[in-house]
Amino acid sequence: MRVGLLGGSFDPPHGGHAHITRWALRRLGLDQVWWLVSPGNPLKTEGPAPLARRMAAARALMQHPKVRVSDIETRLGTRYTAATLSAMLRLYPGVHFVWLMGADNLASFHHWEDWQRIMEMVPIGVLARPGGQLAAGLSPAARRYARFRLPRAEAGRLALAPSPAWTLLTGPMLDISSSEIRRRGDWVR
Repeated sequence: MRVGLLGGSFDPPHGGHAHITRWALRRLGLDQVWWLVSPGNPLKTEGPAPLARRMAAARALMQHPKVRVSDIETRLGTRYTAATLSAMLRLYPGVHFVWLMGADNLASFHHWEDWQRIMEMVPIGVLARPGGQLAAGLSPAARRYARFRLPRAEAGRLALAPSPAWTLLTGPMLDISSSEIRRRGDWVR
């Protein structure tokens, strides 16, 4: 089974998350995508809304037979992506995982705990975000792992590619973010 993992605070979940999930399912040939609703982002100083509220909002938004909303990081007691992936690879040995992230995340990926280990544990599908492709393509992670980048035309084989492997998908985008939704006052913590 080929499973995409989309991790984040989902504070709040929004149409952009749903859009990239459907896009990843289609373009990367995934059997499922699991939304990993984190207990909190270690790179952010302010905590998110309560987990139960974010889980309920994510489930209400993303009702798709191939998408599962999970609080596995809370149940595993992991805080960082590398630790979560290590645990999931042990728990699901027959599953081919692909870490999914927006291009904006690739641009700052080198600030993540054990980011190189993440790159070498599972293939990574990077999905374009408005204004994020240039910074992503010039990022330390993209430069360091340039020779492991799959062309878009080969994105469908990413899940079965040996790590490190990554691809950057470009296409129609939604210009929406959780930060903007909170700033507008449409989601109060």
